[in-house]
This record gives sequence, structure tokens and C-alpha cells, in this order.
Amino acid sequence: MNTKTLTGRELGILTGTTDAPEVELRRVSSIDDSGPDAIVFAEDDATVQRALASDAGAIFTRANAAAGEDPRLLRVRDPRYAFALAGKALSSAAEAPLIHASATLDPTAKLGARTRIGAGVIIEADAVIGDDVVIASGAKVLHGVQIGDRCLIQSGAVLGSLGFGYVRNNETGEYLLFPQQGALIIEDDVEIGANTTIDRGALGETRIGRGTKIDNLVHIGHNCRIGKKVIIAAQVGISGSCVVEDGAILAGQVGISDHCHIGPGVILGGQAGVYRGATVTGPGQPFAGTPAEPLKDYLKSLARIRRLK
Repeated sequence: MNTKTLTGRELGILTGTTDAPEVELRRVSSIDDSGPDAIVFAEDDATVQRALASDAGAIFTRANAAAGEDPRLLRVRDPRYAFALAGKALSSAAEAPLIHASATLDPTAKLGARTRIGAGVIIEADAVIGDDVVIASGAKVLHGVQIGDRCLIQSGAVLGSLGFGYVRNNETGEYLLFPQQGALIIEDDVEIGANTTIDRGALGETRIGRGTKIDNLVHIGHNCRIGKKVIIAAQVGISGSCVVEDGAILAGQVGISDHCHIGPGVILGGQAGVYRGATVTGPGQPFAGTPAEPLKDYLKSLARIRRLK
């Protein structure tokens, strides 16, 4: 049960607003499930009216909302973002034990201050984990992996697994694993979803840039370099030696073959495919299809195909 509280004044300071309802708040909530101890958000006028009719103790809304002078209103630039900040501040994670009794930590692993390790977590030799990290139940941090500050590793994630790189014997047809002895470096403020796997580098490093958010069931191959503030949705697969630059967005089930380069700010739509060695560039431009092409071109191609029926 969540035991943390915020006063209205503390909430105002946290989210940059001078509005300060005189209440004590314990949770974030939907409007329908709210109460005097709950914070809600409302982004449009109709939702604001629903929130005002509720028992919510505090309501985030837009600075220019036509909502009267109800003392519960906290006018902010982005109500959804302010709501997320409040949710983080009220999180009960800080009340959990620092290291669960069933976790297994190698004595050579290094843990930062206030880092929390969940049930059944395995942390192998020479792993280095920063401050204020949360590693949820069943996650595995393999040998030598480096994790920065304020990261979140969700249940079942495997960090630092061996890459899928083989050398074929042309005489016998047999495959031999190429050395997979490089590093995995995860920078600050990265979040990694449940059952996601990230391979270590083969001879160099795999790196996940600061502020990147990775969904559940994602695979990132060896020697990939993922930039800062990248968004990667569920079931994305990225083959080895790819570069995804800062601010890119990869929607669900995107598939990227090896040695590809995804430019800064590129948006790859759901199930888009990028062939081996390809480069996709265009900040803020959406791409779709396989092979991925600008969305407007993809839609034209789709229309032509449908006319053939």
C-alpha cells in the first residue's frame, strides 16, 4: 500500500505552478476512481467539467482552460506530464526493501546508493549499477554490465547476453560462435521493459543512450548503439551493429536487419522493416512498410496495389 503523501503546495512546487490547494494527496487516479486524496488530470474542456464534478483533491489542467476558479485546479503547461511527475513522486517503490532476500549478487558487483533489487534478481561478477536504480523481480544483469543512475529494469529483462554471431566452416558447414566478450553500457535514466534482452558487444560495446525508453519483449543485438531519448515499442527486433540516433521512435514490431543506420528523429511505423545495411534519414518524418519508405510514398504504393484488384 502506498504510504507517501504530497501536500498541494508540494505538488505545485514539483510541477511549476503557483496554484496550491490545501489538501493532502496520496495517489494519482482516473477521474471515475478519484477521491479527496487523489490527483487527476484533464486536458480538454469536457474532461475538466467531469473532473470538477468529481471528488478529486487536485486537478491538473491546461493554463488556458476555461474552468473557473475552483481551488482544486492546478494550471500547468502539460497536464499529462505533470500528472506523471506526481505519480512518480507518490510511487511506493521507495518503501520496498533495498535488496530482496532471494536476489543473488556476486560479491564483485557494485551497487549505487538507494538502488533496489527485486525478488529473484541475478547480478553477476563485475556488474556496476548506479544510484536510484530499480531492478524488478527476475531480471538478470550479466557479468560486467554497466547501468547508470535512475534506471528502471523491469521483470525478466536479460542484460548482457551473448550476441547471435557465428562463423561458418565452409568445409564442414558447422557454425562456431564468434567471441562475444564486449561490454553493455546503459546510460542514465534508461527504462527497459519486461522480458527485453540486450546483447553485449562482440569485441566492442553495445550502448543504450541516456533517457531512452524500451518497451517489453524487445531484442537489441550485439554492438548496437542506441542514441539518447529514443523510444522503442514492444516486439521490436534490432540486429547486430545497428545505429539508432537520438530521438528516433520505433513503433511496435519494427524489424531492423544488421548494420543499418536510423537517423535522428526518424519515426518507423508499426511493422516497418529495414533491410541489411540500409540508412533511413529524415528528422520527424514517418516511415512505413518493408522496405521502409516515407509514409506518403508507402500509402501511394498501397493505393496502386489495391487498384490492381
